[in-house]
Amino acid sequence: MATLPNPLPKLASDPSGRSLGLQLPPGVLLDTTDEGPWHEPLLWYAGRAASPGNWTALGAPAARLGLIPVLVDLGDRHGGPEEWELLPGETSYPGDHDAEEVLAQLWEECADEGEQWPGPAGGRTPSVDPDVRAAEVADALADDRAAFARPHLALVPARRSADVPAAIGWTGPLNHESDVARLCAVLRSWEDRFGVRVVALGFDRLVVSVAAPPATPAEAEAITAEHLAFCPENIDHAESPQAYARQLLGARSWHFWWG
Repeated sequence: MATLPNPLPKLASDPSGRSLGLQLPPGVLLDTTDEGPWHEPLLWYAGRAASPGNWTALGAPAARLGLIPVLVDLGDRHGGPEEWELLPGETSYPGDHDAEEVLAQLWEECADEGEQWPGPAGGRTPSVDPDVRAAEVADALADDRAAFARPHLALVPARRSADVPAAIGWTGPLNHESDVARLCAVLRSWEDRFGVRVVALGFDRLVVSVAAPPATPAEAEAITAEHLAFCPENIDHAESPQAYARQLLGARSWHFWWG
């Protein structure tokens, strides 16, 4: 797999990003991993907290350069991205994994004994542009700090939104899956089937926007099975799988926590 050029090193001598056609505020180039400095920056994040409109104003132009926007939480109890125990050197490539095989394997590990993997949920045609929905969800997170205390806009060199966790070697789901690229393969599949975009990351939390959420109880229950395999803690903390499925109906975002 050919590695895409990383535009971030240019920001070391050009912090505003003007040579890349960007107008960035003061920020931080991060190369910190759990095993020492990485050979190039893994991400850039703004020095000021995100405000509604930042995603569209800064993230959309950067995405055209292969710098995918994502909100990172600097107010997490575990600290900001410098403290996230990133392991890019131990992360594989999402395209090397089959999403259905990953889900089926994780289902066997998480579901009650005797329950058969029901197979992937069918996709839906988005009612809104997935990137527009991502901006809406990002603005909502920036405006309401209930989920993320200090969200800052970050830019990550990646092929697509679903690859962002793997691109930085994020270890948030480590107690469930040691190679986050396998979960990114599922995120790729959700991109294709439900218009999902990765919008926010904390130490062990992930938020995705959803442009084509389930519209019927049957669709929601099928997606709940995938969520159980992807992040069993979500279902564990719900009243029941059926109650969890009802929360997915029409939901514009999905929140995952591997605490």
